[in-house]
Amino acid sequence: MLKQICFFRKNPNMTMDEFMDYYENQHSQLAKKSGAKPAIPNAVRYVRRYLQPERNPITGEIHDSGYDCIMEIWWNSREDFENSQRIISDPERMPMTKADEAKLFASHANPVATCIEYDSPMGPNGEQTQVEVRYEG
Repeated sequence: MLKQICFFRKNPNMTMDEFMDYYENQHSQLAKKSGAKPAIPNAVRYVRRYLQPERNPITGEIHDSGYDCIMEIWWNSREDFENSQRIISDPERMPMTKADEAKLFASHANPVATCIEYDSPMGPNGEQTQVEVRYEG
């Protein structure tokens, strides 16, 4: 399993509520609403995590992470991830994507990374925990 992570700063002309609403109801549905080929075929999970800065328990200060949202997509393989990147960067698709992102994000210069994860045992008796993805229809 491969996880892709992208870091986003909202368009400064939007409130956080407007940003979340647009991302959830427009941008995350862009391909479907425009009739375009899905940009993330074979994705296992697609999650947006909206960040709310909290007080640092050591310093007592609230530090801005520099980002308003962390987007995560899980893939079964590197091949599925790379196929999605080809679809998204297709020159025919680019004008639609850039126009929509200009409404939503502060810039197109958003960091994209893949990550390797390690889970720590967190069960009551030290057992490994797991997250189950279920599809509801």
